[in-house]
Amino acid sequence: MREALTNLRLLRNFIVEHLTEQLDAYDQVIRLLAEEPGERAQGHTLACSAPLSSVAPMLVNARRLLRVALSPGPMAVPRFGVAVTAFSIPEPPFGVPGSFLRPRRLLFFMSSTQRTRVRETGRRPDPWVIGISGGLLVLFVVFALTRPTIVNTAVDAAFAWSTRWFGAYWQVLLLATLVVATILAFSRYGRVRMGGPVTPEFGWFRWVAMVLTTLLAAGGVFWAAAEPLAHYVDPPPQYADVSGGLDGAAIALAQTFTHWGFVGWAIGGSLATLVMMRGVEKGLPLRPRTLLWPLLGEKVRTHWLGTVADISCVLAVVAGTVGPIGFLGLQMSYIGTEMFGLDSGYGTQVALIGGLTLIATVSVLSGVDRGIQLLSRINVWAALVLIVSIVGLASLPYVIDLFLQASAVHVREFVPMSLYRGDDAWLGYWTLFFFGWFIGFGPLMAIFIARVSKGRTIREIYVGATVLPSVVTMVWFTALGGTGLWLEQRDPGVISGPYTEHGLAAAALSIVQALPFSSVLAVIMIVVTLIFFAATLDAMSYAVSASSMREGEPHAVVRAFWCVGMGATAVVLLTVGDNGVQALQSVIVVTAVPAGLVLLPPLWGAPRLAREMAVEQGIVTSIEPRRVEEPEREPVG
Repeated sequence: MREALTNLRLLRNFIVEHLTEQLDAYDQVIRLLAEEPGERAQGHTLACSAPLSSVAPMLVNARRLLRVALSPGPMAVPRFGVAVTAFSIPEPPFGVPGSFLRPRRLLFFMSSTQRTRVRETGRRPDPWVIGISGGLLVLFVVFALTRPTIVNTAVDAAFAWSTRWFGAYWQVLLLATLVVATILAFSRYGRVRMGGPVTPEFGWFRWVAMVLTTLLAAGGVFWAAAEPLAHYVDPPPQYADVSGGLDGAAIALAQTFTHWGFVGWAIGGSLATLVMMRGVEKGLPLRPRTLLWPLLGEKVRTHWLGTVADISCVLAVVAGTVGPIGFLGLQMSYIGTEMFGLDSGYGTQVALIGGLTLIATVSVLSGVDRGIQLLSRINVWAALVLIVSIVGLASLPYVIDLFLQASAVHVREFVPMSLYRGDDAWLGYWTLFFFGWFIGFGPLMAIFIARVSKGRTIREIYVGATVLPSVVTMVWFTALGGTGLWLEQRDPGVISGPYTEHGLAAAALSIVQALPFSSVLAVIMIVVTLIFFAATLDAMSYAVSASSMREGEPHAVVRAFWCVGMGATAVVLLTVGDNGVQALQSVIVVTAVPAGLVLLPPLWGAPRLAREMAVEQGIVTSIEPRRVEEPEREPVG
């Protein structure tokens, strides 16, 4: 036994010594390939038949794997292909078969050893993130139950302060993120593949469906019916002179596109996702703190700002999820009362939210690849049936004309609508509320999209997580909200009357009631809404759980805890009536303040990381200094 231990120690020292030497060799070859990919690189013998344009990234990957093998402590090893140079390792100082120490075998031996250590370490939650975020949430609920007036006053004051000091910043941040992401996606860096050379886990339809239902669920039915009608009845301040008719409807819908279109989707599905995926590839955690990597570097792992980022982003997404869930209970109970004569009391609301939470919890326990994927596919088809039915029973030509005209207005007025800084009250109630909502969802949406997007290029992620969801959202809002506008123009008051009397919650139901087969459509609408929110609750519980883990994937039990916790919080808030839900919706904006700061570093970090990966993957060569052309000299004489 003693002799075996001695041999193992000698083997370890031998491996470390020669791997360290090999790191230096890799560095030298990488520099040569980066600086002069021509003649000087040809002088190095490489044990592979790949062209020189692809050798550099292979060497970088191999070097990274060697570096991981030499680093102490548990660390997840990325699944990189290994490029093996034609180097030789001398015979070890004791009887170990020479084939055991062949470079390829040696590298994979070290890789499997590291993975074993990770598995032995297991999952480790972060008690600071779980304790503080969970404690603050419980504290808010307790105060909302016992001191609702004080809570409402404090939240209103915080809301006013947030919109006054950070409103313009949010508008510029969202617009700048969209511009940078668009340029990056359609440049040569758009071909960079994220997450390593792996096959995407999900097909295009399943992948886009998961991304789409996760964020659109926050208001897929409620706001699609309510917001276009609200802007039609009471036009935005900068377009107050345009009211009624197709022009007024186009302005109302274009304003809705601004709130729910490209700027909203880009914040979570572009630059933040890129930084998150690259950080995880480098061994950083799948947590909001990784978005500060361009600012803090490797210190982000343990820096207190990273912990603050994790906690604030968890609170932001919890607020953004719990608020709509609580309002969903009120809306569904209202629909049940109007359509089916059900009791609109607290028991009905609890039953609805309880059923929603149960569906989401079952989805959570079944895993991301089965739960969210199944909910998303069901919801896409159910939503398609609902939209086709509504438009088919209304006026398809009007909806098409309205979509085209609203899209033209949206393109023409995109920047003025996005950066409008006039009426503070209107701005806080509409634009800044939605922008703050999406910013609050942004970091954890990036976590979720990064989790399901391995193996896709930057361009694919931009198209699948920003462009397609934006277009689908615009079509969805046109079909549902546009039908409401058509009904209102045909019979004034049929939609605006219930809206004026009962508020935003009455918009969707009034549209359904004005169409044939209203009972059937109401059932389909309820099913779509419930699955929308179940998908969001499932995805956000995963993102919140991942944010509270120091190592490893979050356990299904932890995800179920957050899922049940958010549902239970919504149930408790309903006991204080509208005040609790409205207060939490205002908290959405307040919690977006730190989340907006977390989303700033990806603006400059994502392009730099894309450039770095493009060099590694052989898409571009190393940065070449600009040559200053000397002016031509005039001939003498």
